[in-house]
Amino acid sequence: MKYDLPTKEGYYGEFGGKFVPEILIPVLEELEEAYEQAWNDVSFQKEYRQLLNEYVGRPTKLTYANRLTDHYGKAKIYLKREDLCHTGAHKINNAIGQILLAQRMGKNRIIAETGAGQHGVATATACAKFGVDCIVYMGAEDMERQKLNVERMRLLGTEVRPVTSGSQTLKDATNEAIRDWVTNVEDTFYIIGSVVGPHPYPKMVRNFHRVIGDETRSQLAEAEGREIPDYLLACVGGGSNAIGIFYPFIEDESVQMYGLEAAGLGANTDQTAATLTIGQPGVLHGSMSYLLHNSEGQIQLAHSISAGLDYPGIGPEHSYLHKTKRVNYKAITDGQAMEGVKLLSETEGIIPALETAHAVAYLDELMPKTSKDEIVVLNCSGRGDKDMTTISKNL
Repeated sequence: MKYDLPTKEGYYGEFGGKFVPEILIPVLEELEEAYEQAWNDVSFQKEYRQLLNEYVGRPTKLTYANRLTDHYGKAKIYLKREDLCHTGAHKINNAIGQILLAQRMGKNRIIAETGAGQHGVATATACAKFGVDCIVYMGAEDMERQKLNVERMRLLGTEVRPVTSGSQTLKDATNEAIRDWVTNVEDTFYIIGSVVGPHPYPKMVRNFHRVIGDETRSQLAEAEGREIPDYLLACVGGGSNAIGIFYPFIEDESVQMYGLEAAGLGANTDQTAATLTIGQPGVLHGSMSYLLHNSEGQIQLAHSISAGLDYPGIGPEHSYLHKTKRVNYKAITDGQAMEGVKLLSETEGIIPALETAHAVAYLDELMPKTSKDEIVVLNCSGRGDKDMTTISKNL
């Protein structure tokens, strides 16, 4: 299959687009033009790749999980180790790319929003590296759940602004970041951390993360003599780490891809973040995608044990891949995610982020269907240090 989305207007099927206040349209057009010029500029690519190599620590390892494989006695399991990136998660790939773009555009004030704090830390790190002022909006509840990351951002010189409206989580932090952006468009660059928001953000963030899948292809070829796995697994909140590993394999139809979203206390309860499992199309934060709605058609508050998955929407490209059934999206409860934390910790000596643990948990359902000559690659989006308080409370 040939895959060349998004369209020029930023659509993936019916999803995507630019649903923003009129004042932001020329800002997005300027951003799109700057991004396309940069992405096709050899000097930009050289600087970006050099930073990924020397500062981020790429390529990250593709680790054969021998004890996890023995645990199931079925297909070989490999782990793509984004937890080994500088700052402890894949988010730094995109933060470095966008800060380079901001520099080219002459924008010297950076804003961002964060849920679990990993995107906030990545943005704060990139701003410290380039000596740029940075403000990160974060829900008050998420600040309580992710105290360590709040302190890391402050140590890096970033101002963390608490958001006390609504559910005090990522959705509300995003609302505040957009308000700031609308007010300060002349000198401010908004670094969005996932494949969400108005065009060109979903495309831009995807392309800054496709390095995950590109590396997986070449590393698998070296390890197994073939660059195509049989299964790819990744957790999905907004969906940045998942699209990063999925995108280079979309045209390889033999690869079965699974995105694992957060069911919270259960997909059919009101304490869930299972957007694709129970959601409906709608507009949130600048684009059309699947969203959680309540009975009155309003955005429903999301819940997940993982602050990084606690979001009532998802990226428009994932919405398209779900509707066309190219990717299978499954819901994992908080309890299953905790079992995933314990399993990876005890078999491989790797404490995964709670986000990643949702993907680990799905192995229980997937692995019995596999055979020993098949290969599974699971993307480890981040490490679990940031979640230790929550993990300890729920063990």
